Amino acid sequence: MRLLVLGGTVFLSRAVAALGVARGHEVVAVHRGRSGTVPGGVRQVVHDRAEPLPAGLAAERFDAVVDVARTPSHVRRAVEAWPDAHRVLVSTISVYADPADPGGPGVGRLVDPEPDDVDLAAHADAYGAMKVACERLVLDGCASAAVVRPGLVVGPGDPSGRFSYWPARMQRVLDAGPDEAAAADVLAPGDPSAIVQVVDVRDLAAWVLDLAERRTAGVYDAVGHTVPIADLLAAVARGCGAVPRWRWVDDERLSALDVRPWAGPRSLPLWLPRPAYDGMLAHDPGPALAAGLSVRPVEETAADVLDRWRADPDAPVTGLTAAEEAEVLARVPGLGDTGGRSG
Repeated sequence: MRLLVLGGTVFLSRAVAALGVARGHEVVAVHRGRSGTVPGGVRQVVHDRAEPLPAGLAAERFDAVVDVARTPSHVRRAVEAWPDAHRVLVSTISVYADPADPGGPGVGRLVDPEPDDVDLAAHADAYGAMKVACERLVLDGCASAAVVRPGLVVGPGDPSGRFSYWPARMQRVLDAGPDEAAAADVLAPGDPSAIVQVVDVRDLAAWVLDLAERRTAGVYDAVGHTVPIADLLAAVARGCGAVPRWRWVDDERLSALDVRPWAGPRSLPLWLPRPAYDGMLAHDPGPALAAGLSVRPVEETAADVLDRWRADPDAPVTGLTAAEEAEVLARVPGLGDTGGRSG
C-alpha cells in the first residue's frame, strides 16, 4: 500500500508512519520540518500546508491518506488532491457540543462547524468547530473515509505531558526514603468512582493503520475501556511498582485551592469536575472495539511511559509541582487516607 501521512513526526502520526513501514508499506510523510523526526524508512516531504501543495506531490497517487489536521483549508486541499484515496481523519471528542452527554456518533450533538481557519492561540474554543468542518470535508469529498474521534491519547512520546504526570509522580514515591514518608501521600482528584478513558498511542496507531488497509468506513469514538479513575490510578501505580497512599480531595475543594483540571500548570491531570464533564470521558468504546481497536493494559502503558521519562527526564510532564501538591495537601483539614494504599 502507498500510504500518505500528513504529519508523521510527532506522537500519533509518527507512530502511524513507523508502523506503516514495519508492515511493509511505502510511506510518505508531509510535515513542516519544525518538530519531531520522521521514522526510518519513511520518505519525507517538507511542506507547510498553509501553502498550495507542491505539484509533484499532488500528482502522486496513494491508496490511503491519514490526516491529523485541525485546519479546514489544509484538509480541503488534501481532499481535492487525493479524493480517491481512502481517508482516515483523526478528529476528537471535542466535536461534541455537550461534555456532560456521552452520546456518540449519530447521537451526540456536534458543535457548529467552523469552515474558516481560526488562530487557536486567540480562540481556543474553535478547536472542536474546526474539527467538525474537517470531518465534513472528508466525509463529503472522499470516495471512502473513516473518522476517528479520540479522547485522551497517552503513551510514550506524548507532547502534552498529561498522563506522564502520574508515572512521574509514582517515581517520587519510589524515590522516597525512610525519612520522606510524606512523599507516598499522593493527591488524587475528585470522586474515585468518576469514569475515565485512555487509549495508548500505539494501539490507536495500529487501529488507524488497520482502517486504512481495510478501507473501513464510518465514524467512531476512538476511546478505551471506561474505568473509575481510582482503578486507573491503581493500575498506574502497579505498572510503576509504587505503593502510594491516595489522598482523595473532592471537586469543590480542589477548585477552591486553585487546582486546575485536565492539564497545564497547577493542574491535576485527568481530573474533570463533575457533573459538568460527566460524558467527556465516558463514551461507548463498543463500536471501535468491534471494528478492531485493541487496548493494552494501563499497567503496560504506565511502565513504558516511566521508562521513557527515566531515559529523558526533560520529557514533557504537566501538572502540579511537588511543592504545589504538598501545599494543597497541607491546606485540606482532617485529610485522611480515604483511598488506602494501592500498588
